[in-house]
Amino acid sequence: MGLPSFLTEVARKELENLDSRIPSCSVIYIPLIGFLLSIPRLPSMVEAGDFEIEGLDFMFLSEEKLHYRSARTKELDALLGDLHCEIREVTPGSLPHPLPDQETLLMYQLQCQVLARAAVLTRVLDLASRLDALLALASAARDYGYSRPHYSPQLHGVRIHNGRHPLMELCARTFVPNSVECGGDKGRVKVVTGPNSSGKSIYLKQVGLITFMALVGSFVPAEEAEIGAVDAIFTRIHSCESISLGLSTFMIDLNQQVAKAVNNATERSLVLIDEFGKGTNTVDGLALLAAVLRHWLVLGPMCPHIFVATNFLSLVQLQLLPQGPLVQYLTMETCEDGNDLVFFYQVCGGVANASYASHTAAQAGLPEKLIARGKEVSDLIRSGKPIKPVKELLKENQMQNCQTLVDKFLKLDLEDPSLDLDIFMSQEVLPAATTIL
Repeated sequence: MGLPSFLTEVARKELENLDSRIPSCSVIYIPLIGFLLSIPRLPSMVEAGDFEIEGLDFMFLSEEKLHYRSARTKELDALLGDLHCEIREVTPGSLPHPLPDQETLLMYQLQCQVLARAAVLTRVLDLASRLDALLALASAARDYGYSRPHYSPQLHGVRIHNGRHPLMELCARTFVPNSVECGGDKGRVKVVTGPNSSGKSIYLKQVGLITFMALVGSFVPAEEAEIGAVDAIFTRIHSCESISLGLSTFMIDLNQQVAKAVNNATERSLVLIDEFGKGTNTVDGLALLAAVLRHWLVLGPMCPHIFVATNFLSLVQLQLLPQGPLVQYLTMETCEDGNDLVFFYQVCGGVANASYASHTAAQAGLPEKLIARGKEVSDLIRSGKPIKPVKELLKENQMQNCQTLVDKFLKLDLEDPSLDLDIFMSQEVLPAATTIL
């Protein structure tokens, strides 16, 4: 299949060594004759003696084309010869239906041999893939210090001591392990609050990943792990958005994730919910989150094992969830050092008192004026006071509006007979006055 392009490249190199009067050449293949260099007949080539070219052996003239053997074409004869013909030879009557060449015949025979042994080959491939997966799990366990988990059918929930996120621990300079215990007297619903970027999502993901790894037979990134009979893992952590779906982010959260968990989770299921409700109005999102959790809490001992990470602190402050042993509140430990917020990435009991969004905004590079204004508006909302525009910004806008109005006055041509000052006053001056006074 690559022969034509290969011969084109050979012809290009041959042309570099020919007389400059020869405009072009090509390398052709003729069965039983071999490879030949073909060049167009020049006007000066009249007699047979004119066909001789130094370094080339003249073969014949055909359709105003002169054919020669060169050192390169002789090398091709020795290297390839009539290989192309041999590939395309077919023994008559060797097939139930005609095939184009010998190569296809060989592929057909190979295909028949493979299909005749398909069951054995499939079994070998299945065992080889299983072995490959087991070796990969064993290699990861050895390289990253994983431990062997214990499976306890009698345990309702999971117990993980100093668990780690299998990917994040490879990316972070230092990784703080965290323990998990749910079920029994430890509560079935864990509400995790804490500042932005404090590690809530990582905590939820590592619980799900350690549980999943244990259930598929892998060692796990933890000092110890005891896994109960978990029948399913439902998550609302990441939304796969696409315009082709025709659905909003919030609708995807409901349709594809939370709705499946509500309709299918059992008392043995693990449910991980991260920031559900943030895709819509704050009040509506908070109400839906509280309604979903209360739906499960009403089930009592039949409630799934639920981990919820949220910045809706009103969920706790307004006591939207019933008090009892089923609910446990956790937070990510932090410490304020002057204007800085230090993250310890350690889970502890309690509830965060703020989301500290301003600290995250500062780390993202927002100007200090914007952050200060944001904190000011936030404090006004919390205290129920009216929000007034910034005085400096208001004065700046007034000066800009005044300048715009003066410019319009200066551009007026008072000698223009078509100018209507009444219209100018009503459409330009009066509307601008409301933004100036």
